[in-house]
Amino acid sequence: MDPIRIAIVGVGKIARDQHIPAIEGNPNFSIGATVSPNHRGPEGIPHFSSLEELIEKGPAIDAVALCTPPQVRYDLAALALSKGMHVFLEKPPGATLAEVAALESRAEKVGVTLFASWHSRYAAGVAPARAWLAERTILSAKIVWREDVRVWHPGQDWIWEPGGLGVFDPGINALSIATHIMPRPFFLKEATLSLPANRAAPIAADIEFCDTAGAEIHMDLDWRQTGPQSWDIIVETDAGTLKLANGGAVLTLPSGTEHNEDMEYPGLYARFANLIRGGRSDVDIAPLRLVADAFLRGKRALVEEFHD
Repeated sequence: MDPIRIAIVGVGKIARDQHIPAIEGNPNFSIGATVSPNHRGPEGIPHFSSLEELIEKGPAIDAVALCTPPQVRYDLAALALSKGMHVFLEKPPGATLAEVAALESRAEKVGVTLFASWHSRYAAGVAPARAWLAERTILSAKIVWREDVRVWHPGQDWIWEPGGLGVFDPGINALSIATHIMPRPFFLKEATLSLPANRAAPIAADIEFCDTAGAEIHMDLDWRQTGPQSWDIIVETDAGTLKLANGGAVLTLPSGTEHNEDMEYPGLYARFANLIRGGRSDVDIAPLRLVADAFLRGKRALVEEFHD
């Protein structure tokens, strides 16, 4: 079959570090164009300043990967779907749940693929963790996602604006893993969101979840971490402790530490190709729904101003 001609919309760090190498390593795809008003893509690939310009003047495109901030993603996705293009949504899939639902409905009507991607689910330890927990009774869990925003998100003002999610931008990765590996659904009980006095999105969050059997899950998010960074999920079960460290890359079970191949973005694009070839969509909103619940029900606590 001919490769799927894909355009990358938004040529920032995540596109350069992850999307472009993953696409170039997958024979199911070929990069047909890049789109950005500010940054050009790889040499030799047609580049356009807007998706409208690509549609009007560019080569034929089968799919788009939207690597833009979530606040502008709906309009881009809706335009691409209206032209019969398959759409890959970087995480989070949208700025609101209603946006994502509208896109899912439109994709179904048009008959193209919509893929809400969650790259952390493809980290090396996640699949074996899910399989191990499926046969265990969960007693409790703890999620600790602490990093230094100045290191990982320098100058990215959009993450502090409404729809940018603040500390939930990385924190939603943890929730994408937790909702995937935990055998039972879980929901929010209470949350405290810490907002800098000069920002619209939280810099930290302390959250209590509970699963449908009563097991408590505590989540600690913080963007003020210095020194070693923490991206860990620890689950206590009737058969001992499971720990996923380094964002899901390293799995430790009572029997020892497992070493598996990391396939985050290559795994995403393999999934996207299979969805397109099979005429299906994958729009899981569970992680975003939990974030929305935290904003809806969480208490706001103002902290000192933040300056990048």
